[in-house]
Amino acid sequence: MQCIRGRARVDARTKHLALRLRPGEIAIIAHRDLDGSCAADLIARGVAAVVNAEPSITGRYPNLGPRALLNAGVPVLDSAGPEALQLIHEGDALEIVGGDVYRKGVRVCSGRTLTLEAVAERMEAAKSNVDRELRSFVENTLSYLGAEHGLLAEATQMPALDTPLSGRHVLVVVRGQGAREDLRIIRSYIRDMKPVLMGVDGGADVLLESGYVPDLIIGDMDSVSDRGLRCGAELVLHAYPDGRAPALERLRARGVAPKLFPCLGTSEDVAMLLAYEKGAELIIAVGAHFSLVDFLDKARGGMASTFLTRLKVGSVLVDAKGVSRLYRGAPSPGYLLAIMGVAVATIGTILWIAPEVRAYLEALWAKAVLALRS
Repeated sequence: MQCIRGRARVDARTKHLALRLRPGEIAIIAHRDLDGSCAADLIARGVAAVVNAEPSITGRYPNLGPRALLNAGVPVLDSAGPEALQLIHEGDALEIVGGDVYRKGVRVCSGRTLTLEAVAERMEAAKSNVDRELRSFVENTLSYLGAEHGLLAEATQMPALDTPLSGRHVLVVVRGQGAREDLRIIRSYIRDMKPVLMGVDGGADVLLESGYVPDLIIGDMDSVSDRGLRCGAELVLHAYPDGRAPALERLRARGVAPKLFPCLGTSEDVAMLLAYEKGAELIIAVGAHFSLVDFLDKARGGMASTFLTRLKVGSVLVDAKGVSRLYRGAPSPGYLLAIMGVAVATIGTILWIAPEVRAYLEALWAKAVLALRS
């Protein structure tokens, strides 16, 4: 029976745990219906195994996290119960054998080993629930449209920015599923067009991991690493409409002075509104949330603010995948040099293996020499 060993990282909030996770460690979480974005973060950071105190997939809706982990070869011990977080401490050396978790040879908790077959069964059950979830989602969205119509009716008071956005392309990067892949796909566009790089909360770390430094970071700052906060980007803290910002003390304690932006909606909405109101020529969304599953992943029962935001900025909003289809870009200098190198090597090979070509060139050379001497 397989035995998995590793140090424990413990946190009920998966996105917070992922910021501290190191390769080969075991994630101890409490995440009902594990979403695809958090699963991608755990995979990217080299998690050895996941012990979930909650069911990773209940069948309420087709969440994508469990399948992503299993397809990446990450074992998942499911429904381990609250004792997983109560009895396991940060840094504990753990062993997982079958459905049991051991510390120093003593069983600490147990769960069910999740399989792809079990995930497939629950995904099938989730399909029958989609209509009910969709109906509830739409009703909730409509009920909030009236309260949040201010997003369309008038521009919210915008913070003054040091980073110029007017007339520029703005890349809004969200820590959503597929964000890292999207950044790889549009690498030539970023190289050639040099858009403003705006990270939304944990999207700042996605940019850093992909080799880019954000120009702006905007959000409630609950899932940005200290590395992100200190990368030199201009910081805009998304506050409640009444001005409250729970993360403000955390930032000040780290010597960071953000600009406040009180506004309705999600941080993703606020980032797009800010870019739009500051005159961005084009807004490119990377890892953004558009589908019902995306919003259910975030435990949001409606999308009034997001609907209104998309309606307002839609004329300049493009998804990254659309950019990759429309923009091919000029070949990079390295690519051109590689092509030239292949061409030279090919010619050299032909000259080396073809005596007739060599004899012809030698004759031409002899004629040229005689002509110069005469």
